[in-house]
Amino acid sequence: MNKPSGIGPALLLALAICFVPLRAQDDPGCKDHPMFTRLSDFYIDNCETSDFDSHEFWDKDENEIVFEGRKTRIEYCLKEGGKHRSFLEIWRNYANVLGKMGGTVEFTNPNIAYIHLSKDDREVWVEVEGRGGDCYTLVIVEKKAMVQEITAGEMLDALNSQGFIALDIHFDVDQAVIKPESQPVVGQIAVLLKDNPQLAVSIEGHTDNTGAADHNKALSRQRAEAVVAALVTQGIDAKRMSAVGWGQEKPVADNRSDAGRAKNRRVEIVKK
Repeated sequence: MNKPSGIGPALLLALAICFVPLRAQDDPGCKDHPMFTRLSDFYIDNCETSDFDSHEFWDKDENEIVFEGRKTRIEYCLKEGGKHRSFLEIWRNYANVLGKMGGTVEFTNPNIAYIHLSKDDREVWVEVEGRGGDCYTLVIVEKKAMVQEITAGEMLDALNSQGFIALDIHFDVDQAVIKPESQPVVGQIAVLLKDNPQLAVSIEGHTDNTGAADHNKALSRQRAEAVVAALVTQGIDAKRMSAVGWGQEKPVADNRSDAGRAKNRRVEIVKK
């Protein structure tokens, strides 16, 4: 019996290689979220990240929560021949990770689970949704405020009308290091002072009531000094500025809520 013409062993091998399921490999450009390690035998079928977006979650009372921040969506599927995992095992894997950080499971049903972490300056919501066929989707939204867009002119108007302006300048946790996203705000303070050479200001730091009062007062002063130092590097005479730390002594909102504590963590520019 003659062999089929045109298809030899080498070509058959090449065709076999071509038809190995490529989707068993992570989708190009995709990777695990740094908070979590994937379950074994799963690959990333698809992913999407938005620097600022929103997503709907449910809390323990089945209220819909629309949460905003950095959003990551990752779709996982089981590799051929991999170990099957029940959806219960899948979502509990993520719940255990967040549970060790202080997170709690808010809501579950046979196809979806919502997990919430709120601790110190960090808040995260996680959705785990079963897709059937040994696939599931992970959505992670991490709190991230929109960058404060305020101009030197707006600062000047506030100083002239109220004598001060409160600015949401972000720092590394428990440190006096200004975060990169707050550098544009510092830049506008520099523009304000350059455009108004007779203006002298007090840079005043404030904290919420988390932690010891003495520590908070020292930290708030260090943060005010960090803003002054940043302005000096942009050509502002240090003699036109002073740095004060009030710590938790002058709250502007209720420290019993996350939103209130966020408002109390601020830097004020006060006209002398």
